[in-house]
Amino acid sequence: MRRLKLFFYCLLYLFVATGGVIYSQVTPPASATGHILAEIIPIFTASETSQLNFGKFSPGLQGGEIILTPESTLSVQGSIYKGTGTQNAASFYVTGDADELYTITLPAGPVVLRHTSTAKTLSVVDFVSVPGPGIGAGRLKEGFQVVRVGATLKVGTLYDNPIGMYIGSYTITFDFN
Repeated sequence: MRRLKLFFYCLLYLFVATGGVIYSQVTPPASATGHILAEIIPIFTASETSQLNFGKFSPGLQGGEIILTPESTLSVQGSIYKGTGTQNAASFYVTGDADELYTITLPAGPVVLRHTSTAKTLSVVDFVSVPGPGIGAGRLKEGFQVVRVGATLKVGTLYDNPIGMYIGSYTITFDFN
């Protein structure tokens, strides 16, 4: 009986010494492979491909307006004589992610053109575009779109606007929605 007690105490000691854990078959850890995706999209860009050009003309006694549509159609109002040569609407090549919508913002106020050798000026007003300005007005079908821009040139008399070249610049904003 003494041996049985000793055997029992030894088992009890082993049980307490091992933290009371009874070992069984250990299952190995499972592993799986995860996948990661990242996509780089084209950056949203816009560049001028054609300048806004009202062409050659001569102001009459009272001046007037030259209206250039986004389709490059020119009409003259007032006492302005249209010269020979070409005129064309501006065009911008806009690129980005395919089918992305974007907003076009045209100049709100007049844009001033300055005579290259005098202080005389002309003003450009009433900018229009195709597609039209506004939130989500443009859509990059296949990742690009051409935006055409026209405007109206206000012309004074020959005294107000002497012969010569007039130049200026304007800003159009193209913004992702």
